[in-house]
Amino acid sequence: MQRVRKAYEQVYDQLRELIMRGELARDQRLPGEAELAREFGVSRGTVREALRLLAAHNLIRTAKGAGGGSFVTLPTADHVSEVLQANIRLLNESREVTAEEMLETRELLETFAARMAAGRRTDEDLERLRACIIEDPGELGTERQHTSNTSFHTALLEASGNTLLSIAAQPVFAILQTNMRRREIEPQTLKKVNDDHRAILAAVEAGNGDAAARHMRRHLAMLRKTYVRLWTHHGETSPAGRHDGVGD
Repeated sequence: MQRVRKAYEQVYDQLRELIMRGELARDQRLPGEAELAREFGVSRGTVREALRLLAAHNLIRTAKGAGGGSFVTLPTADHVSEVLQANIRLLNESREVTAEEMLETRELLETFAARMAAGRRTDEDLERLRACIIEDPGELGTERQHTSNTSFHTALLEASGNTLLSIAAQPVFAILQTNMRRREIEPQTLKKVNDDHRAILAAVEAGNGDAAARHMRRHLAMLRKTYVRLWTHHGETSPAGRHDGVGD
């Protein structure tokens, strides 16, 4: 036996189907609540609940005022990534997902991304990656390095040409960064990160997927030691209970 879906869920299903099929186009204004209620043969309250569910799933946006109403929208990669990040964070807080699991997942995703980027990168991708390399070692500092690291890994994921790969990897990367005590990172580690990025970039620029993947794997193995040593979640000293060795 299957549960009988409530009236507002059935209205939601039909509107969602129209949006996903393109029969209701992006930015198109939906009919008002009263008109929708008449068309579906339900109450305005039922329509209102269906619209709330559509808004919660980022399928419509609501504007107030004379030109207001409900307008069709569609989820973007950034929106999906943010939702995924929020849910992974909850799993992390409840210890359903450990930092060690996130580190393993990151290695799997970003090593593959580096390989793909070597074969798919554009001139614009290479320009963005080069801009993330700090040329003057004297400018290396925790916050500057943190900003460059974030930009480098983001640019590399986008250069892979796989939107789903970027959506999956970015939330894990962001949560790991959030739990790092960045101020305790040593200057030599910052330099090593920058040098690793330079090697990954060179392989991507040369179109050498094997080398790009190899450099990324070594880079993340080095970072694992830093995460272990500087992990802050739940007051623990490390994600795996060890005491080994960037905001990257």
